[in-house]
Amino acid sequence: MTGTGPVTPYIDTTRPHPARVYDWFLGGKDNYPVDEALGRRIAALDDGALRGARANRAFMRRATRALAEDGITQFLDIGTGIPTEPNLHQVAQSVTPDARVVYADNDPIVLAHAGALLRGTPEGVTEYIQADAREPGSILERAAAVLDFGRPVALSLIALLHFVADEDGPHEMVATLMSALAPGSCLVLSMMTGDFEPENVAKGIAAYAAGGVTLVARSRDEVGAFFKGLDLLEPGVVPVAEWRPETAPDGDRPISLYGGVARKPAN
Repeated sequence: MTGTGPVTPYIDTTRPHPARVYDWFLGGKDNYPVDEALGRRIAALDDGALRGARANRAFMRRATRALAEDGITQFLDIGTGIPTEPNLHQVAQSVTPDARVVYADNDPIVLAHAGALLRGTPEGVTEYIQADAREPGSILERAAAVLDFGRPVALSLIALLHFVADEDGPHEMVATLMSALAPGSCLVLSMMTGDFEPENVAKGIAAYAAGGVTLVARSRDEVGAFFKGLDLLEPGVVPVAEWRPETAPDGDRPISLYGGVARKPAN
C-alpha cells in the first residue's frame, strides 16, 4: 500500500480529535493525553460510548463481510480512523483476496500509521488518502486512481456524519459521493442518535463540545433520510448491534448508534 499524503504530517496534540478519542474507546494506544482526557470524561458520564464504539466496529465488520460475500470487490471508507484490526480491508480481502480498498481521513496521525498498518493481500490493493470528508470531490478524484467507478463500490461512512453539522452539508456530501458511483454500489452508514438515552447522549455531546468537537445526534427518520433514493437492505435502519447480529446483544441497553446498508438502484 502507498499513502498519498504528506511525508511528515503535523499532528495537533493540543485539541482532541474524534479518531483518536475513538481509538482510546477501543483500547488503542495511538492517542494523546488530550484525547484520553476527553474519553475519560465521556466514559465517566456513561459507559455507552465504549459499548457503542465496540458495537459500531462489529457492525462495520458484518456489513463489509456481507457486501463482499454478495460480490462487491471495491470499497471506499471515509473517516477511517486509526487502524484497529481487523480493518475493513482485512475483512473484505478475507472474502475476496483481490478486493480494492481506499481509505480516507483528515487526521495526520492516521496517515502516520497507515503505511505500517494498512497492509493488504498481494492480490488486492489497499490505499490511503489524506483528505477531508467535507471535500468529496477531491476524494473521488483521487480514489478514481485505484477504484473503477464504472463498477459497484461500497461506500462506508462509519460513525462519521455525526461529526458533521447540518450547516456543513452532510446530505450534499453523501449525494455527491453516491452520484459518482455505479448502480449496484452500496452505502454503509452508522450515526449517533438520542432516541434511546437522550440525557446521556446530551451529556456526551456537551463533553465533546467542551473539547471543541462538533457532535450531532439524529433520529431514526433523520438517519434514514441519508438513504433517500437507495434501496435499504434488511433489516433497514436499526441500532448497530441489531444489524444482522452474529451473537446475542451485549446487555439489555440499546446502543445509541443507528446503522444501515442500502444499494443504489439501476435507475
